[in-house]
Amino acid sequence: MEVANKHVTLKTHIEGAPKESDFELKTSPLALSLNPGSGEMIVKNLYVSIDPHQLNRMKSCSLLQKTGTGFNGIALGEEIEAYGVAKFVASDNVDFEKGDVVMGVVTWAEYSKIRRNGMIRKLDPLGFPLSYHLGILGYSGLTAYAGFFEICKPKRGEKVFVSTAAGSVGNLVGQYAKLHGCYVVGCAGSNERSLYLWSYITTFPNVQLLKEKLGFDEAFNYKEETDLNSTLKRYFPDGIDIYFDNVGAEMQEAAVANMNTFGRVAVSGVISEYVDPGKRAAPNMLQVIFKRIKIHGFLAADHVGLFQDFISTTSHHLRNGELCPLEDISDSLDSIPVAFTGLFRGDNIGKKIVKIAEE
Repeated sequence: MEVANKHVTLKTHIEGAPKESDFELKTSPLALSLNPGSGEMIVKNLYVSIDPHQLNRMKSCSLLQKTGTGFNGIALGEEIEAYGVAKFVASDNVDFEKGDVVMGVVTWAEYSKIRRNGMIRKLDPLGFPLSYHLGILGYSGLTAYAGFFEICKPKRGEKVFVSTAAGSVGNLVGQYAKLHGCYVVGCAGSNERSLYLWSYITTFPNVQLLKEKLGFDEAFNYKEETDLNSTLKRYFPDGIDIYFDNVGAEMQEAAVANMNTFGRVAVSGVISEYVDPGKRAAPNMLQVIFKRIKIHGFLAADHVGLFQDFISTTSHHLRNGELCPLEDISDSLDSIPVAFTGLFRGDNIGKKIVKIAEE
């Protein structure tokens, strides 16, 4: 049996902000039969993750591609890898059977062929929607959990600043911090967005969302601020103990300038620098030295050893209604180019996901 498999490919390598024209939707035949002994699997994708870091694999050359962490560049015309939730339709792997729901590295496609050593595992939904396992119970959640608790080592009552606080990672950092008893301020844009919130759709300005729905103590729209240093002094008159950085550039500089002695900075992403190579954070290194500030870049993969603790803790908070899962879900494979480019315009609130097929 053979199917016509629609998939998204890279049409041209991207320098600067991505455009929808950088991508091409193709259809090619895919046989649903597998050679005995191949160990391969074919899955039908249900949900795929849309993440800013993927842009670094779409460039002709980037630092990420040189790190040796498995993030190789994407060749023109080939399928684009992404984390996803899928259902098995054919398998030559004894560990998997037709109908199993799995998650791991798939592709932006209706169907994906998984090699013998592919990063894929059976998924126990734990009673939650499948999409949660790409966001709050997936790598976005692990990034927030590990960065905040393992790297920043928070103490109750400390003052926490989160950039892109309405994004997939930032919103969770702020919520974890509030549950831990910290004072939390987040920054975001203020454009209204519709989002999935506790199983219904609603519309909020980002700043209002952070304060009224996620429990942040304060929030501000960075687009309306002309002097970030003064803005942070206003919100943190006694200084910042923890800064969770998703932006880089001038936001990081202003945060470091307002840090307290022994402050900690967890650098999860620098989205402003992904699209503008001219933007580079230049924090005052004398402040870093004399205040003994720790600035720590990390990847979620560094902390897979925390995964079970993360799942247990986060599931508990979800079941008790103590965490709010933010999802921004688009429908159909065709929407992927718009969904991806929208990340860099700030179009999303929470975790950006594309639903490929019905569960």
